[in-house]
Amino acid sequence: MVIYFHLGVVILAFLDLLPTTVANADIQVACGNNSVSVTWRISAELVPFATRLFLGSCMRSQQKTLPTGEVDVLFNYRFTKCKFKKLIKGKRLIYSNELTYRPYDKSKPAAFVYPIQCVYIRPEGWNSPFLNPGEGFSDGRGSLVFHMALLNEQLTGIAMTNVIPLGSFLPIWASVEQASHQPLLLLMEECVAATTPELQPESQVYPIISNKGCLLESLNGNAVFLPRYDSSAIVLYMQSFKFGLGDEVYIHCKLAVWDPEGLDESKKACHYVKEDGRWDLLDDPSQSSLCSCCDSTCESRSKREARWESNSLRHNYVLGPLIIVDPSDSETLNP
Repeated sequence: MVIYFHLGVVILAFLDLLPTTVANADIQVACGNNSVSVTWRISAELVPFATRLFLGSCMRSQQKTLPTGEVDVLFNYRFTKCKFKKLIKGKRLIYSNELTYRPYDKSKPAAFVYPIQCVYIRPEGWNSPFLNPGEGFSDGRGSLVFHMALLNEQLTGIAMTNVIPLGSFLPIWASVEQASHQPLLLLMEECVAATTPELQPESQVYPIISNKGCLLESLNGNAVFLPRYDSSAIVLYMQSFKFGLGDEVYIHCKLAVWDPEGLDESKKACHYVKEDGRWDLLDDPSQSSLCSCCDSTCESRSKREARWESNSLRHNYVLGPLIIVDPSDSETLNP
C-alpha cells in the first residue's frame, strides 16, 4: 500500500534525529544482590517511543511521569533474565548488559547503546545459577496500566492539538505497562467513534474495529495497523472521517492483553489489504487464515482462552475529544 512507503519515510527521517536526544538522557543504575534497577529519564516527546528502549532482551518494567513532563523508564530485573553476561575475573564477579534504543527492526543495530555493569566480590564456594538449566522465575499477573493517545502526523510524539482537518491521518497509539509480567500482546478488540464521552444504547457510533480485532476501517476507508516494535504497544493509523464533522468526537476502544504465542480467531489484529483483496494478520502474516472470519463472525472454542478470560485482562479506554473539521473552514483551523 502507498501508506506504508510514505509513512516509512516519515518515520525514518525522524528516528535519525532521536539518538542524540536519547544519548543526552539521564541514566541511573543501582545494583542489588541478585538484580539490577535502571532508571532512564526521557523527555515527554519520547514517551511514544519508550517501547523501543531495552535492557538486553527485556523491555521496560514500568514508567513514571514526573511533574516536569519527563518520564522515568524503569528496568527492574534479576540477572537470570534479559540475557545478562557473567564474567569471573579473579575475586570479582561481573554481570554486564546493554541499555539500548532500537528504532528500527531487529535486523538493524541499535541507534544508541549504554553499557550496564554490576561488579561483586565473588563469595567463597559460589556456583553460578546459570549452570542450573532449571534456574529461573516467573512473575504473576498483577495490575496493568494502559495508555492511549493521539500522535502528531509525523509520529514524533503526542499531538499538540485535537483539531484534525478532514482527510488527514489519525495515528492512535495504545500501550500497556507490563511491570514484571511475562511478555503480553496488546490488542484492540473493538473501537468505535461517538459524539459522546460515554456510550449509551441510543448513541450513534462509527465502527472502526470490531469482530474481535478486525480493522473495518481498512475495508471501508484508509487505515492500517503499523508494524510493531514490541508486543506491548500498537499504532492504528487511519484517515479522518466525516462522522461527527465539526463536533466533538470520542474514540472508544476495548483494549486487551494476550499471550503472544496464543493467537486465534478471537485474539488478533487484522487489517484488509485492498491491493491483494485479503485480510492480513499483523503479528504473523503466515497465520493470516485467522483473519478469514473477519468477513463473518469470529469466535473461539479454546479452553485456554476461557481460563485466560477469567482474569479479565481488558480495559475500556476513551480518547478525546477530537474535532474533525473541513479544511476550508479556516476559522476553525486557526482560531
